[in-house]
Amino acid sequence: MRKNIVTGLLVLNYLLAVTVVVWLYTTGTTEGMLNDLYGVLFLGFIPLLGGINGLVIAQRWGGTRSAVGRGIWFLSLSLISWALGTYIFSGVYNFLLQVEVPYPSFADVGYVLSLPLWVIGIVELSRATGAQYGLRSSRGKFLFFLIPIAIIVVSYYLLVVVARGGSFDFTDSGAMKVFFDLAYPLGDVLILTLATLVYGLSYNYFGGIYKQAIYIILAGFVLMYFADFSFSYTTTLEAWHPGDWVDLLFTTAMLALSLGVGLLDPRKSDKPAPAGA
Repeated sequence: MRKNIVTGLLVLNYLLAVTVVVWLYTTGTTEGMLNDLYGVLFLGFIPLLGGINGLVIAQRWGGTRSAVGRGIWFLSLSLISWALGTYIFSGVYNFLLQVEVPYPSFADVGYVLSLPLWVIGIVELSRATGAQYGLRSSRGKFLFFLIPIAIIVVSYYLLVVVARGGSFDFTDSGAMKVFFDLAYPLGDVLILTLATLVYGLSYNYFGGIYKQAIYIILAGFVLMYFADFSFSYTTTLEAWHPGDWVDLLFTTAMLALSLGVGLLDPRKSDKPAPAGA
């Protein structure tokens, strides 16, 4: 019952977020209290609730004593870290300080910290599922190198050649933006590659009962890449504002990741969690 309540709250909050974004676009509102509070009410709430729920689920796997528990624990901490970054971005900068586009800013501490936490979480899950052994095969190594190279080439072309005309602004603030514009999508590429490999190499783990969770988590990382890329692209063109379609894309990614982590709950199986899993 508690699991259904958390899922219901996540979905309800997301539907409200969609309604707000549609209303903002319909009315042509790009500046206002609802724009400034979008991150506080929706974009930060979903990963915060999903992360807290994930920490509870990790304990059901034995917490840090098991690989699965550690994996879920780090994935949950990443959600919470991302939420804290959003609360600083939206609550402090957008709402209190009235800074429309606080990027780069102290909010990036929470966002950047979430990247290694995602990676550690995925690596821990790969250890539990045996996916790391698949990397020793020719197919695993080929995918590990092919996927990120293809995505990096496309990202570089759009972010540097198209959005910037092939040139960089290396002033103090410009250099920081260039760094984060490239760091976020590239970090997502690494996460997406690892997540794809974990999915492909551990599909039948525990009889495949967690394949839905893996599907949704993978979809969340795909959406996260496109959201980070779109944010970098639109802020470079000065076309981003709070509560726009990019924020909704981030919200969708956070919903998918939160729901995916929630579906790793061992209570969905009648079998006990394997010792040391």
